[in-house]
Amino acid sequence: MKLYMQSLGCVKNQVDSEMILGVMKDAVTLVQTPQEADLMVLNTCAFIEPARKEAIDTILELADYKKLHRSKLVVCGCLPQRYKEQLNELLPEVDRFVSIDEYDHLGTILNAVCQSSHVFQDRFSPFQRIYSTPSYMRYVKISEGCTNRCAFCAIPLIRGNLKSRTMESITEEVRQAVSEGVYEINLISQDTTKYGYDLYHRLALVDLLRSLVAIPGDFKIRLLYLYPEIVTDELIDFIKEEKKMMPYFDIPIQHSEDKLLKAMLRRGSHADLVALFSKIKEKIPNAVLRTTLMVGFPYETEEDVDRMIAFIQEVRFDHLGAFTFSLEENTKACEYPNEISEQTKQKRYERLMKAQEAIALSLQQEKIGQVLEDVFIIDYDEESYLYVARSDAFAPDDIDGCIYVAALEELRIGQKVRVRIVDADAYTLTGVQEK
Repeated sequence: MKLYMQSLGCVKNQVDSEMILGVMKDAVTLVQTPQEADLMVLNTCAFIEPARKEAIDTILELADYKKLHRSKLVVCGCLPQRYKEQLNELLPEVDRFVSIDEYDHLGTILNAVCQSSHVFQDRFSPFQRIYSTPSYMRYVKISEGCTNRCAFCAIPLIRGNLKSRTMESITEEVRQAVSEGVYEINLISQDTTKYGYDLYHRLALVDLLRSLVAIPGDFKIRLLYLYPEIVTDELIDFIKEEKKMMPYFDIPIQHSEDKLLKAMLRRGSHADLVALFSKIKEKIPNAVLRTTLMVGFPYETEEDVDRMIAFIQEVRFDHLGAFTFSLEENTKACEYPNEISEQTKQKRYERLMKAQEAIALSLQQEKIGQVLEDVFIIDYDEESYLYVARSDAFAPDDIDGCIYVAALEELRIGQKVRVRIVDADAYTLTGVQEK
């Protein structure tokens, strides 16, 4: 059977897609286009309105291929988890919508759709994945769901409360990855800092990390999606002292102003955020700071945006992402007045990102002349005749930028090299290989 698989949304969804492929791996041949497929599987995102629109547009596009080629179409993930009944009525051209709650029986469902007998097995597991990432890096999902109830966020409505994996299971997955030559382990979840609270009745992230860094081998660990109010001194100190930990702090804060943080039902304050990032930089001068901010949330004024820009200029984030507020049904924000126009949201977004571009450029230019260790090669650009690389300071999937490297010799993907930086712009560095 020929399978076309498409995954939308975040890297947490990407891990789910890899496990969906694992259910089918013994019975399908992957193809690159829907025209070639007997079965098309789409894993969707439903976090905000643009993501839902992308999902619906993709479903309709794949449905056209289904008509032409008489294939089957299955849609999984967050969209059916949230809107399954409505989707069954509105999109009858889809053979089956599969909610997240049904993943443990995915094989049985696919057998029914494909009218096959015991072709697919019910084995939705991190140990049965078909990896879509390069061989040198891997995402490891340590928990599912979230117990925070931010006023703007529908994730708990879709994914439920926090459900942590056991330390033993995660440690075994990382051990297996390292044995296969994986150098970069990226730990992900909806709220990584709260790992283990449901299982062990305490914040257990540092205990997990102790177990992981004890695994023999040459590898490093990056933490993604940290909640600011529970980035503890213990965690900061562990990252400082442990060589296998990348000094990379991905801490989405959503806003800097007390009025907005309170309305968003976020814990902490402007002063708390300043203190946290100052503490990290004081303890780890080479720490990389990344955050995510939102503009256009109810009650936000132009003065609030001015103060948020002043805040990022004070902290000087290495990397910053932003998005405009999207009203999500059944969230607390539905009770607020939503009078900020889309045009105003977009203008505020552009102001924020322009300010961040200047900050990023300044920080990048400070690296000119430095020699970076453990830069690993991820690609080759045939137009420029330069290798594309990342260091600990750049997360995967192009969210932070990259390093272009002029090499003294032919290099291989995944190889680690030393690089002297000779030029910089806001989102990329350029360097030459050093012996």
